[in-house]
Amino acid sequence: MEQRVSYKVYYEDTDSLGVVYYANYLKYLERGRTEYVGQVSGRDIRRWNDDGYYFVVYAMNIKFKKAAELGDVIEVVTTVNSASAYRGVFKQRIERAGEVIVEADVEIVCLDKSRTIREFPALT
Repeated sequence: MEQRVSYKVYYEDTDSLGVVYYANYLKYLERGRTEYVGQVSGRDIRRWNDDGYYFVVYAMNIKFKKAAELGDVIEVVTTVNSASAYRGVFKQRIERAGEVIVEADVEIVCLDKSRTIREFPALT
């Protein structure tokens, strides 16, 4: 399943040249993953946490193709695949007017309340 969420680029997101500061793309991607988990599972991320599932980044590969600029509306597109019983890979991209400007593969693991790895829940 593919999930999409849109955001407007605000002044606080940009550097002195009016383009999105590179680290802020990580925030947009995190928001996209959070929305994906909530929409696909029907459970808000807080409920997952309450039940002892803490989604943490294990690894990330990201390609910056073009910059988003002040005032742009960007869309974070997210899908997920199971990499193993303990890891999920979120395939994400950020688009502006249908053009891909950022691509990322984000490997996520789940920890329990004691920070021990646990099985990754079915989200597909």
